[in-house]
Amino acid sequence: MLDSFGSSEEYQRSESVTAPELSPGDWINSELLKLKDLRGRVVLIEFWTFGCFNCRNTLPFVKSWDDRYRAKGLTVIGVHSPEFDEERKVENLRGAVSSLAIAYAVVTDNDYRTWKAYKVEAWPTFFLLDKQGRIRWMHVGEGNYDEAERQIQKLLDEKS
Repeated sequence: MLDSFGSSEEYQRSESVTAPELSPGDWINSELLKLKDLRGRVVLIEFWTFGCFNCRNTLPFVKSWDDRYRAKGLTVIGVHSPEFDEERKVENLRGAVSSLAIAYAVVTDNDYRTWKAYKVEAWPTFFLLDKQGRIRWMHVGEGNYDEAERQIQKLLDEKS
């Protein structure tokens, strides 16, 4: 399990830890993804829920990163951890993913197993994993988009 970190800077200063594997769930826009199989790629994990306005406000940035960096080695995974009962229904999530034009992988986390493994406390929360599957950056909430993009570029430039 992860130790709690209070800020992105603490992740950068700490010895990076291997990210916990994603818990089983229903996958949208993708077959089952395992983090261990994504070694050699940078992975952005966003914990979100479709009813969260703050999460929706991050979508233009996350979708843009997916569009611009996927071919360069970025994999975006949205971990959908629902806040309300209607968000637990996979058919509602599929409809939201479609209407929001999300093209990257989304996995359900209805039992909060992945949320708990990452010690998430709020929506949205972002984690960036390096090519070895280690957590190298995190951010809670909206904003800090320029820094997130700098970190994506930095990790993509690192050797595997």
